[in-house]
Amino acid sequence: MNLTELRWFVVLAETEHVTDAAAELAVSQPTLSRALARFEREAGAPLFDRVNRRLRLNPYGQIMLEHARRSLAEMTSARDRIAALRDPDTGRVRLAFLHSLASWYVPEQLRRFRESAPAIGFDLFQGPAQEITQRVLDGQVDIAITAPRPDAPEFGWRRLYVDQLCLAVPHGHRLTGRSRLRLSAAKGEPFIALAETAGLRQLTDQLLAEDGLKPDIVFEATEIPAVEGLVAAGFGVAVIPVPRDGGRSRTVHLPLSNEGAKREVGLAWDKARALSPPAKRFAAFLSNDASHA
Repeated sequence: MNLTELRWFVVLAETEHVTDAAAELAVSQPTLSRALARFEREAGAPLFDRVNRRLRLNPYGQIMLEHARRSLAEMTSARDRIAALRDPDTGRVRLAFLHSLASWYVPEQLRRFRESAPAIGFDLFQGPAQEITQRVLDGQVDIAITAPRPDAPEFGWRRLYVDQLCLAVPHGHRLTGRSRLRLSAAKGEPFIALAETAGLRQLTDQLLAEDGLKPDIVFEATEIPAVEGLVAAGFGVAVIPVPRDGGRSRTVHLPLSNEGAKREVGLAWDKARALSPPAKRFAAFLSNDASHA
């Protein structure tokens, strides 16, 4: 299996369609089909089920896809590390971060870092905590800025800052006169929340359980701005970090007095994989900034 055919397999596995994959790869369909046949012979098992002239990745293919992505990521990392050793002021950093950090923290840190290292580039990915930490372990990204701290022992961790959590309510809500409250004050209120895989949702569920609340979650959103928008529209209340961007908010933010109403944001990496010089330089920059915060 050569790297080209490995990359072809990943694209085919993601599209599950020979025509679409061939177009994306700029190769002919017969060429791609022959490559897949060779790939499956070398794998020793069919990797797709053929259903109505379509391909469906089967359990063998799922295993192969996991390892193929990891192999391609490792080769990319090797090339980047070699390039960085030849010229430490260049190279690329593969960075993943939470959706909620895209509006202020990550852009500001990138702007400041690039003032001192303008030749270092970035490959960026944003997503929920579970997905970005898995990308770290798969070797698809070098480091992740995430919350809360991953439980798995494979991760290295460095705290960057701590968010205070608050209850977001619409203007004119019955609780808006409070300067601070326990989450139990929202008993009986409908809640807007993030999906169960989100780190903030896990923290929210813990706080709700501690206060004995089993709220009616009327909607699960993918990003905090969507949560706030629905709160502002009167669909419910929500637990979110106290905003730091200084912008005018559509909701009222009431700090929570619960002891665990905090979100630790930090830098996560795979301890078994050495960071490239550019990634190590960016991690040191973030850590130094955190120590002076």
